[in-house]
Amino acid sequence: MSDVRALLKGRAVKVGDAAYLERLEEPPHVVEEWLRALVARFAVGKGRRDGALVAAVNAIEPELLVLDDDQLRVRIHAVACRMQREGLLDALIAEAFAIIREASRRVLGKRHHDVQLLAGEALLRGRIAEMATGEGKTLAATLGVCVAALCGAAVHVVTVNDYLAERDAEENQPLYAFFGLAVGVVLQDMDVDKRRAEYAKPVVYVSNKELTFDYLKDRIALGATPLAQLRLRRLLGARSSALPILRGLHVAIVDEADSVLIDEARTPLIISETLPDELDPAIYHRAIAFAATLSAGEHYVLGRERDIWLTSAGEAHAEHVLRDEGGVWVSALWRRELINKALSARELFHRDQHYIVADEKVQIVDEFTGRVMPDRTWERGLHQMIEAKEGCEISGQRRTLSQITYQRFFGRYLLLAGMTGTAAEVGGELRRVYDLSITRIPTNKALRRVRLPDRVFRNSDARWDAVAVRAAAVAAEGRAVLVGTRSVEASELLSAALSAQGVEHTVLNARQDAAEADAVAAAGQPGRITVATNMAGRGTDIKLAPEVEQRGGLHVILTEFHESARVDRQLFGRSARQGNPGSVEAIVSLDDELFVRYCPVLVRTLGPLCRRRFAWSGHVFRALVWFAQSTAERRNRAVRLDTIKRDRKWLKALSFVGVDKK
Repeated sequence: MSDVRALLKGRAVKVGDAAYLERLEEPPHVVEEWLRALVARFAVGKGRRDGALVAAVNAIEPELLVLDDDQLRVRIHAVACRMQREGLLDALIAEAFAIIREASRRVLGKRHHDVQLLAGEALLRGRIAEMATGEGKTLAATLGVCVAALCGAAVHVVTVNDYLAERDAEENQPLYAFFGLAVGVVLQDMDVDKRRAEYAKPVVYVSNKELTFDYLKDRIALGATPLAQLRLRRLLGARSSALPILRGLHVAIVDEADSVLIDEARTPLIISETLPDELDPAIYHRAIAFAATLSAGEHYVLGRERDIWLTSAGEAHAEHVLRDEGGVWVSALWRRELINKALSARELFHRDQHYIVADEKVQIVDEFTGRVMPDRTWERGLHQMIEAKEGCEISGQRRTLSQITYQRFFGRYLLLAGMTGTAAEVGGELRRVYDLSITRIPTNKALRRVRLPDRVFRNSDARWDAVAVRAAAVAAEGRAVLVGTRSVEASELLSAALSAQGVEHTVLNARQDAAEADAVAAAGQPGRITVATNMAGRGTDIKLAPEVEQRGGLHVILTEFHESARVDRQLFGRSARQGNPGSVEAIVSLDDELFVRYCPVLVRTLGPLCRRRFAWSGHVFRALVWFAQSTAERRNRAVRLDTIKRDRKWLKALSFVGVDKK
């Protein structure tokens, strides 16, 4: 434990005796969780730009200007040695930050702003740094990363996708190299040996999904192997297959922390194997064909929670039609299960929204990131039903080998911290589940973003036409335009509307993710219109051409409100970054899923106001959006907390029967 003792000084952290260093899992009492959430409402800290840390760093800076590069390296290694003996003392953090800032100025041409120093301090204290979008979270993270890595910890910088992991690692690699720190990047298609080599480096950039699945692979391979036994294996020259992929769970700095720790934490991550399906593929096709003959309301009911079930009339009709076909159709239980799955595949899961068909395979699209998850499947026959619906080859059923929730996985890090521009709304949950507090970081420059009035239309067709006209008009002024959509289907509908008007544009969605870097690089040019799903919502930094900045900056159009207001704020945050000018507006429709699902009565009542465009009062419409999003957030929070409860019951059951719960 000597390699990370500096991070643990003064912190009550118990370390488990597993294959590598990680926090001993001790679920808090329900009362403690409740008290954490209560305290979080009143305990959001605020970093002051004139604070003691900033003053100390600025006082040291002049004496570093006269040192050469080698002298800087000698000095920070001396500071790191003191940290390993004495812990993360304020004076030592200030000196380390001053050295890192000077090195960054020399090799990256970027000098950390005072507010970024505050963010770096928050990370080392195991907190969430809430920084406005565009304030340089990526550079701020290098402060905490360098300090932790120089103290000997394995540092995982967790991003929401491979593109950002690769981009951020490449961008900051010269700074890490200055201090002799190698940088690893773990990407989706890497083999195990390459992954192990990347994780062996002091600093690793990796997406949350890749990291968690690699941990699960270690759990399967190593089980409860004690750390001492693993070290003995290494000493005796054991084969690489007997060694873990990861070095340990020392430090995780999570970029876009609310997305990873909250939004994506609704379901466990599962490693499974494909087994031959006991059911004939013809059964799935028959179920889909039969489901197409049923009538909503009479034979089945759609629930508000994205659930569906047969009515008694539907079950009677199914028995009458299918019983004589023999096989599984004779069983009432099997009939009900298969038909419910088929109805779900038809009515609840839509092509180009929840999934795409690529290479003749059904590939799930992540709702929050807009990206394809090629190795993920739905469970219990649902994926096979969707394959039957789309005419794809029916894949085998999956058997779970290991699973873990994000809540349990990230809770095992010795030091967990994060950054995001949108943490305040979920501060209570972050404190309750992860024991993470929030520090709000002030902006370096005054915000120059202009929020234009919302425009609401009665149907989608009118909305798309209006968006196309508006985007073309703003682009004609020599500005850049980013249009955000919620699904692949929506992005292609808008693309068709723009094409019909002869407007040039670029589309960025799950089908074009390979061209993401090129699309983002060009999105800030004069007259450029970029239509994107949520892929462009987090972490994307659109560099503006000088003439675009002079003419008002990037204009962002939101075309559909998300269930989470934080996702909308992230999209708007692409505009007016780092003191640049910019403007944002929402052009939406009342038949959007958010309104139809979460406030149908209000929409039916207020819908007639949309017979004439712009008839809505801004305050009335904002209240409607707030109500719908608040309702959605409450339900999603309940789902996440239920996931935690079920996970704990699962662990207790494994412990009771004597199975290794790791």
